[in-house]
Amino acid sequence: MSSMKRTTLEVGQICRVTIEKVAHGGHFIARYEGAVIFVRHAIPGEECDIEITSVGSSFNRADVVEVVKPSEDRVSAPCRFAHRDGCGGCDFQHISPARQRQLKADVITEQFSRIAKMEMHVEVEEVAGPLGWRTRCSAVTTKNGALGFYQSRSHKIIPVDDCRILIPEMRYSELAQRGAKGDQRIEISISNTGERTIATANSRDESPLRISDGPDVAHYTVNGFPFEVSQKSFWQSHKNAPEVLSDAVLQSAHLQAGDRVLDLYGGVGLFAASILTMIGEEGTVDIVEGSKSATADASRNFEGRNNVRIHTGDVARLITRFSEVDVIVLDPPREGAGKEVMTSCARLNPRTIVYVACDPAALARDTGYLRDAGYQLDSMRAFDLFPMTHHIESVAKFVQDKVS
Repeated sequence: MSSMKRTTLEVGQICRVTIEKVAHGGHFIARYEGAVIFVRHAIPGEECDIEITSVGSSFNRADVVEVVKPSEDRVSAPCRFAHRDGCGGCDFQHISPARQRQLKADVITEQFSRIAKMEMHVEVEEVAGPLGWRTRCSAVTTKNGALGFYQSRSHKIIPVDDCRILIPEMRYSELAQRGAKGDQRIEISISNTGERTIATANSRDESPLRISDGPDVAHYTVNGFPFEVSQKSFWQSHKNAPEVLSDAVLQSAHLQAGDRVLDLYGGVGLFAASILTMIGEEGTVDIVEGSKSATADASRNFEGRNNVRIHTGDVARLITRFSEVDVIVLDPPREGAGKEVMTSCARLNPRTIVYVACDPAALARDTGYLRDAGYQLDSMRAFDLFPMTHHIESVAKFVQDKVS
């Protein structure tokens, strides 16, 4: 019995391939004489010449060097730095916005099929235009002080003088023109009340960021509720994300007056503020968050609200202190919540669990854990809160499995 020998590729080799489908992480899958290749800057259905950039035992990586037969969805990237040797921040600038959203929906379908072993089809909803949406960014400077971003899968810094996905009020071009000290990490953020903060640190060590311009604590308003958010605390990057996600969480949670709600990975209290409007004075919200900066902000944001309790520490450990709740909302980091937290959520016997996810693979995995613990996926929405990139934000609703 014989098997077909797989071709061994070499870095720098040029191959002509037909692009098959999108892959999780902003790449596209192609095959060359049995070898699997993850390709950047392609579109499914295209015939392309690609250059191998790295090789491995199970898959290889490559960049498109020439499009032989382009997709009808291929467009000219609006940013002149969005190419194979340019900035690594945007994966999809060469694709029409509508096709970007379809590809993201395809990724969700594939991840749920492969990981959760279930069929899932969801429309990725457009939120705003593909440019001028981002309110927070992490930049770096070269040795000579030129401001820019890292190349894809590299420590090479690409000087960038105009980032098209940032909102104009951040005045990034002005900062790039001014220049900065060499070898710096620079975090820039702007609140929806117009406060811009710039924090810097040495990029060659682990030194902490220090505010060089603007307030350490910025002010935001979401659906009429005022927030204080420290530079170190997490806040959604898309200018419309706080309202969009808060509304989606409320729609899924179906809260009632007097509900006891557990807000896991609750940050500065974005979702808790919306929850309070629905549960009234008789209800309670417990915010559980690992960041001391975020819980300090939450304490100020809910000062005088006796029905909001704030807990700082590891979510997996602190959730064991609760005995029973009506609704759980969780917004974990990119790696997801994991089996221990999901099992603990089910143990609390909530009627609804609302999961906000920025990674479909982690959501699919945790969906499987909840299913094993007696909760089924009831509905899901997905939002294009990271246009021009491969990232997706989803809000999933889980309810108790009546069969179990």
